[in-house]
Amino acid sequence: MARVDGTLTTVQSVDRAITVLEILARAGEAGVTEIAAELGVHKSTAFRLVAALENRGLVEQNSERGKYRLGVGIIRLAGATTARLDLVQESREIIRQLAAQTGETVNLAVLSDGAALYVDQVAGSSSLQSHNWVGQRIPLHATSNGKVLLSGLPDQEILAIAGQLRSFTPSTITSGRRLRAAVADVREKGYAVAVDELELGLTAIAAPIRNASGDVRASMSVSGPTFRLNRSTVDVVPVLTAAASAVSQRLGWRGA
Repeated sequence: MARVDGTLTTVQSVDRAITVLEILARAGEAGVTEIAAELGVHKSTAFRLVAALENRGLVEQNSERGKYRLGVGIIRLAGATTARLDLVQESREIIRQLAAQTGETVNLAVLSDGAALYVDQVAGSSSLQSHNWVGQRIPLHATSNGKVLLSGLPDQEILAIAGQLRSFTPSTITSGRRLRAAVADVREKGYAVAVDELELGLTAIAAPIRNASGDVRASMSVSGPTFRLNRSTVDVVPVLTAAASAVSQRLGWRGA
């Protein structure tokens, strides 16, 4: 029972902390006494909540009046969301065109918590009830998008980020040596291919999307049945890399 009570207390504290942020967003700034009154808690409880948020940079204290306001950490969190929305907005028309041109499903993915997070998808005319990957996190080592995202990381971080190299099919990469070699191949060629590595019968080809600094910001992939896409890889690669480059240029990249 203690564990359940502890869980409830933790959830309540998280809820109160979020309410503190909402209070400051609405009021602009507020003192601990005001925050405690709105939360209906003791002043010491409100102070602990504010202190925890301050340690994370989510709130900051006005040194003159002693009141609290939202901190720059909020900008960092909001910026991450805004950047993701900008990416989807800037690439939407291009991935639609790519899906129409190839007839296959086109996905857009970003690195998130050691996985490839799929943020957008457009199904092509050849897709038959394509699985909707949007919002799902997919293993980095077993996907073309994942290999592209890993290619933008320093070598010493690749295995740490990729985590456990779980086997999904007989073709899945399960050794660090092979994964590093695959990532090196992506850097050399400018695209990644995964044939039957996540699912038997599924092939995907991915290319990097870069930001203004040239860093790998996201990955764009074309995926479809292995019997069809594996034979047409040579035709898909040029249009895919051109599409990824077009999005990169919209994000400020000026490379070749």
